[in-house]
Amino acid sequence: MISSLFSIDTFFLRKSFYFFQKPFDRDPSAGPQGSAGGGTLLGYIGIDTIIEQMRKKTMKTGFDFNIMVVGHSGLGKSTLLNTLFKSQVSRRSAGWARDEKIPKTVEIKAVSHFIEEGGVKMKLTVVDTPGFGDQINNDNCWEPIGKYINEQYEKFLKEEVNITRKKRIPDTRVHCCLYFISPTGHSLRQLDLEFMKHLSHSVNIIPIIAKADTMTIEERLDFKQRVRKELEMGGVEYYPQKEFDEDMEDKSDNDKIREAMPLAVVGSDKEYQVNGKRVLGRKTAWGVVEVENPNHCEFAQLRDFLIRSHLQDLKEVTHNIHYETYRAKRLHGNGGLHPVAANDTQEKAIRSGFG
Repeated sequence: MISSLFSIDTFFLRKSFYFFQKPFDRDPSAGPQGSAGGGTLLGYIGIDTIIEQMRKKTMKTGFDFNIMVVGHSGLGKSTLLNTLFKSQVSRRSAGWARDEKIPKTVEIKAVSHFIEEGGVKMKLTVVDTPGFGDQINNDNCWEPIGKYINEQYEKFLKEEVNITRKKRIPDTRVHCCLYFISPTGHSLRQLDLEFMKHLSHSVNIIPIIAKADTMTIEERLDFKQRVRKELEMGGVEYYPQKEFDEDMEDKSDNDKIREAMPLAVVGSDKEYQVNGKRVLGRKTAWGVVEVENPNHCEFAQLRDFLIRSHLQDLKEVTHNIHYETYRAKRLHGNGGLHPVAANDTQEKAIRSGFG
């Protein structure tokens, strides 16, 4: 009898569960619905609004982007940055004035600008390195640059491990380093290889060939292939690294970029009339070199890659890869995770190998 009652109760339980489940098994074409587990839910939940919420939050708070330019004087670093952001974002023009002395050591100069476009605010910090590669003896001239990069990681780390933290930690970490290669048409300088080899594990390095209009198309292609081969033989890694590809779509997009590296660019903040249109370009005896014309140079590809498709990824790789590497080694040398005193200096960082 007990077994019969148990069977009846189980039967009713199963029937109730069946009728409870039935409304969820409706036609998926019956309107907007979410899904949970294996069944579909009635009605619209609104999970997809998280994208709009994030957009509004970002538009209110804005974001930081810090870009460093490295290369010896006269390669058009300032002009290229002004062209990229269509603003006077660089503190000085290329070249040295007659009454201006070339610095004896590499200097680090950072200047910040606030740029707004389409309601999105960005604090852009341009870090210039005057004096790099301009000396007779350029041994270890990358050291001040490496020290600056690690100092920004140290600042962020100190804020992060404090007991009382700021709601939003100021981010001065270098997200991208544009390294300017001289358009010699022959080969890389030893300084080029040494710089990228020493700092490629600390910052996202993007090598570019400056003033590409000084070479013919054939010379440019040969030089690009030669540079890629020398970088590969020298064990130099540059952004985007293959190990950071998250899926096949990323791999496909990044492979195209890697095949085009180093990008041969031309910068100009002057406009000219070409075929009835105003274009940015450089006027020569043979015509106008149009900066944004892909048949003339690869500036447009650099701009799209740097700003329109990979800007957020540059920030994420900086935080998740380069900063995390610094953080792990720094805290390991500091005896574990504990608050860093406000008067802590770079001495501990130096002992940990980051000075």
